[in-house]
Amino acid sequence: MSESLTSGPMIEAIGLSKFYGNFAASRNVSFSVPRGQVAAFLGPNGAGKSTTMKLLTGFLAPSEGVAKIGGFDVAKQRIEAARLIGYLPENGPLYNEMTPQSLLQYSGEARGLSSAKLRERMEFVADKCSLKEVWGKSIGKLSRGFRQRVGMAQALLHDPEVLILDEPTSGLDPNQTFQVRDLILSLSKTKTILLSTHILTEVKAVCGRVILINQGRVILDGPVSEMEGATHDMEATFRQLTGGSSAA
Repeated sequence: MSESLTSGPMIEAIGLSKFYGNFAASRNVSFSVPRGQVAAFLGPNGAGKSTTMKLLTGFLAPSEGVAKIGGFDVAKQRIEAARLIGYLPENGPLYNEMTPQSLLQYSGEARGLSSAKLRERMEFVADKCSLKEVWGKSIGKLSRGFRQRVGMAQALLHDPEVLILDEPTSGLDPNQTFQVRDLILSLSKTKTILLSTHILTEVKAVCGRVILINQGRVILDGPVSEMEGATHDMEATFRQLTGGSSAA
């Protein structure tokens, strides 16, 4: 294993900013997530969560700052960093004419997985993401929940060290949500996870730390207990810190 994977944080945002003209989608965002931690990345709509996740994964180039995965600079060492990342974007694009089976086959081959390894990983993600009943159906005909699970399977396929998950339970029914939470908990034993969600009960269920962002800036970074506050009411603390009337 390389030195970059044996020491130091697995996810680093160092002064990350993204500007669109005079508008700052994220501004001087800094935090780090050590190996094996599940960190919740919270904030109201438009706070900069998805932008920051795209900067961390290399889908966007920062206007300022540096993103690192496993010690690799995402901008300068893109291939090395990408090998370590499993990324589930919110409403991520999928090839509608393909089936889950053919999409995962294609994705695994594109990542250079051996035939034996790809078969093993496809069986794993089909089971863990409950995809077997739609394995041969066109993705374009699947429900939003099944499409979300296909995206999760694609993120997990190459057995990455780091998972960056943007609303992984979006569109899922309560049973499917429970399955995904259970999967995240099992993955947290061996992986580093940054999880964006609007569901605060999900944070309490699977995360040990909260990073709260508002108007493009980090305003809280600490254990879940700090987010609960003296009242043990995460929603009330969320509203207080973000100046909103709801936790959405």
